[in-house]
Formats: sequence, structure tokens, C-alpha cells
Amino acid sequence: MLTGATGFVGKEVYENLKGYSVNLTSRNAPSDLPDNFYIKTISSNEDFTDCLENVDVIIHTAARVHQMNDQSFDPMSDYIETNCSGTLNLARQAVKLGVKRFIFISTIKVNGEKTTDGSPFRFDDPRNGSDPYSLSKSKAEQGLIRIARESKLEVTIIRPPLIYGPGVQANFRSLMTLAAKNLPLPFGNFDNKRSFVSIRNLVDLILTCINHPNAANQVFLVSDDYDISTMELVIKIKEAFGIQPRLMKVNLKLLKAIAKVFNKRDVIDRLCDDLQVDIEHTKETLNWKPIISINEGIKLCAEDFNNNE
Repeated sequence: MLTGATGFVGKEVYENLKGYSVNLTSRNAPSDLPDNFYIKTISSNEDFTDCLENVDVIIHTAARVHQMNDQSFDPMSDYIETNCSGTLNLARQAVKLGVKRFIFISTIKVNGEKTTDGSPFRFDDPRNGSDPYSLSKSKAEQGLIRIARESKLEVTIIRPPLIYGPGVQANFRSLMTLAAKNLPLPFGNFDNKRSFVSIRNLVDLILTCINHPNAANQVFLVSDDYDISTMELVIKIKEAFGIQPRLMKVNLKLLKAIAKVFNKRDVIDRLCDDLQVDIEHTKETLNWKPIISINEGIKLCAEDFNNNE
């Protein structure tokens, strides 16, 4: 069973689930509704019985995702309802129907918003989420671990950093839109280090976790295994577009002050701060490594961007 089948990650997972019989769920129905598709909302009162029959593995990609300008009256309650209560409701029903493994796509934000002193996050670092999105994912992780301890359900938790790939939206798409213009950009002083993960690498790890015996009851961090500065990222994107990079050096304190005035400080912080992950545990436990490089991943994004603009 694959939740969030119409989402950015879910669609890519489904396209690569060759040889498997799959029940698909999403709250958004595709135009041509296939027989194996179930319209479901991830909530505390949803009944998943019909789409859990004969299911051995759940790949749970559906979530209420982080929103930069959330208009919800009570964001925390909304995140908890979907990402925690809804997830645990699905897991408890899975236990009753004999599902063997639950693969939960979490977020590196469970560990925190940024890393310091050149020390990447590790799989066994304490949880340190700070916003409703990360806190709801953290609570879901803890609830899933409790369910696994009390039942035969195996739980696999995957915490990706920012995911990019063909069809990516939000901040990465905005950065690509800027980089696609033959204009100088103010990223010449952005010498931070951040981990990213191509959707191709994330999906390959998810598929590895379906049957791998060592994936049971584990937490895995994932990335392209190459940390990059925002400056270098912009250069690579421009090169993928065939544009000569032109980057200006701008005082970061001044830039953050200006961003604060326009209520965009959080965006600039994400561009300036470090956020690195250590995936050695993932590679060693599963004998896994990323299948494409960050250069290849960015090239795929640029090709898709050009084809759809």
C-alpha cells in the first residue's frame, strides 16, 4: 500500500514499484481512477480496512507538509491530526490486519533546523524539532516505535533533507526560476554546507527498505552524500541551464535585515545556514549508496524545468 500516491514523492515511488501489486491512496483522485486506487484522508477517524487487505508493506508518503505562509487557524492541531494521529491510526489498523512493515517518510527537521560546528546530524541524535511540521513528525515517529515494540509490525523511518527532482516545487523551484535568468544573483558569500537528496536516490532507498532484513525497526538518514553550499548549488543549476554564473557578494547581515523587513527571514536563514546529514549508518546497514550524483540530479531538474516552462 502506498499513501500519498499523487504527491511529489508518491508518484515517483509508484512509477518504480515494478513487479509489485500495489493499493494506492490519496485524498486527491486522478482523472482516470484505477481499480487499485482508494480515496483516503490521513486522519484519526479514517477507515483503511478495504485498502489494507492482503497488504504486507505500507509506504507512507502522505503528509501535511511544511508551509511557509500557513493560513490555518490552529496549525499545530492540523499537523498533529494528519502527520501524527492519522499516521498512528493507519499503523494500528495495519497491525490488526497483519501488515509486516511500515515505511514512514519523516523529515530531517525532526533533528533540528540547522547543524553547527561542522557536525552533521546522525541517525541516533536526539529529536529537536521546533515547528508544528517537525514536531508532528517527531510525535508520529515515537508513536510508531511504541506500536512496533508492542506488536509484530516492523517500522522503518526515513528522514530526508530537502528533496529535489523533476516536478519539484516550493523553495527549490523558486531558486531554479531565479537561476534560469541570465542575471547576477546575490549568493557570492553563501559558503554554508547543506545536504540535499535527489528524489531518485530517496526512492531507491525506499525500495531497498521494502524487503531488506536490516531495515526493520531502524531510523535512516538519506542524502546525495555530497554537501554543497548555496553558492555552489546556484552555480551548478546555472551550469545545467547552460548559463554562465554571475554571483555578487552581499553582506549577509544586511541581507538578513532586509529579509526580516519583508517577512522573509526564514527563507534567507535556510539559504545561509548549515544543515548536513551523516548517512554512513544507512550505507553500512543496508549496503546502499546513492544511485545518482547531485550533478545528475540537478541536470534532470533543469531538463524538466525547460520542458515545462
